[in-house]
Amino acid sequence: MRQTRILVVGPSWVGDMIMAQSLFKWLKFRDPECLIDLLAPEWSLPVIARMPEVHKRLVLPFAHGELAFSQRWQLGQWLRPANYNRAIVLPRSMKAALVPYFAGIPRRTGFRGEMRYGVINDRRPFDKSVLDQTVKRFLALGLDRNEPLPEIPPPALRVDTENQQRLYSELGLELDRPVIAMMPGAEYGPAKCWPLESFTALANSLDSAGYHVWVLGSAKEQPLGEAIASGSKALNLCGRTKLVDVVDLLAASAAAVSNDSGLMHVAAAVGTHVVGIYGSTSPHFTPPLTAQKTLHYLDLDCSPCFQRECPLGHLRCLREITPERVLSSIVAN
Repeated sequence: MRQTRILVVGPSWVGDMIMAQSLFKWLKFRDPECLIDLLAPEWSLPVIARMPEVHKRLVLPFAHGELAFSQRWQLGQWLRPANYNRAIVLPRSMKAALVPYFAGIPRRTGFRGEMRYGVINDRRPFDKSVLDQTVKRFLALGLDRNEPLPEIPPPALRVDTENQQRLYSELGLELDRPVIAMMPGAEYGPAKCWPLESFTALANSLDSAGYHVWVLGSAKEQPLGEAIASGSKALNLCGRTKLVDVVDLLAASAAAVSNDSGLMHVAAAVGTHVVGIYGSTSPHFTPPLTAQKTLHYLDLDCSPCFQRECPLGHLRCLREITPERVLSSIVAN
């Protein structure tokens, strides 16, 4: 019997990509000899390299939402010689399912949606009441039909200690006190973002309590980090590191204070104590997959609204989570 080869079409967001590792871990648990190749956006490949379950990282060279029909056909033809036994398509769009179809993969598993009949030939029902978390949805596609969900294996990214040492030196990082990471950004919108003045107040309290504070994020978050650093002794590292560097810096942190964002899930996957702050979203739907977590969520009557901006204009769900409350959850651990 030949070795099972699986092509997974991965998600487009950082947090979803981290949670997808639970699926990879389950597939390897069930069949340790299987080979899992992951078709994913180029930005994610260095992080995927930290997932030992993935055999090959394959670039999905299309912009988010781009159809690129002929290019997907060409990519599918290029993949045909790999002779995959099965494809698992995590996104629910039609275009995400095209490459496995063009590659002639005999079993193509995915959820019903966007008229994918035939393109997806192992079509699974999408029951939100059962699959009430993103990670459950991913994991369900790796199961046999009607198989109950197993215990979710948590993501676990490999940490590169040599890269850590390089970052300490190049960024001039001090490690004489424990470090708290802050991630003030969230790709989805401001209704997921704890106010900057709250982050700044917390940074000042952490400094007084004997901690260093690093603000982490991409170049998009550089102004957010600068706002926090200008009112405190926090070190703004936003835009000065690659995503894979943030993996190693989070692993060196005692705790990470984060909005519901992709970096929150990265912190969970390297074993850092996650202090998650939820506003427009719900900790039930996208919790950090770790036992080392403290989640702040007020569960107001208007929550969760899942809107990019507060539809009522008051943002109470985030403004009423005080820096003192968050500080106590860090110091207590």
